[in-house]
Amino acid sequence: MRILIIEDELKLAEAISFRLKKEKYSVDISNNGEDGLDNALTNTYDLIILDVMLPKINGFEILKQIRQKSIDTKIIILTAKSMLEDKIYGLENGANDYITKPFHMDELVARVNVQLRIDIKSKNNCIEVGDLSLNVGTCNLLCTKTEESIEVIGKEYLLLEYLMKNYNRIVPREQIYNKVWGFDNEAESNNLEAYLSFIRKKLRIIGSRNKYKSS
Repeated sequence: MRILIIEDELKLAEAISFRLKKEKYSVDISNNGEDGLDNALTNTYDLIILDVMLPKINGFEILKQIRQKSIDTKIIILTAKSMLEDKIYGLENGANDYITKPFHMDELVARVNVQLRIDIKSKNNCIEVGDLSLNVGTCNLLCTKTEESIEVIGKEYLLLEYLMKNYNRIVPREQIYNKVWGFDNEAESNNLEAYLSFIRKKLRIIGSRNKYKSS
């Protein structure tokens, strides 16, 4: 899953990014409100961690513009603005959660996990399509017919997760690259086919009949 951090304190943004990457999330960082809003509107994210007091465009304005575009990405406000009226304002204008600074990194990660778990279509933290069950916590891919399983990590995991969540939908290559490799990626044009080949090989290993191809 892909997360955007909009935070002007670079060291803090990098610390959050480092921790979330350890949790197997793909993370992008924007250090001002203008870039953050542009990235939020032009790229596909599962969750945005949003500061309020940002240069160029403040976080509340970013929140409003995202929701005005009917973008339903999960948004967690992370800010030093701790007044009750600020919290109410953020939540009433479309934030899914509101965390005040200073904060504990473990709590932020837990709240990120909770928000992203809401979209998982299973009681066991799994995405299920056809005879496949992908556990988003362990990165374990199970074929429900053969009961064989295999670990899927890194870009393979991100690509498979995205394809399973968009099963039976036509997803443009550019959108896949933005989602899996990030908006500043330098991925070569054959990377997608290479990773799809890796995934198909793993599907054959566990005996799945599901097939994935690029469009």
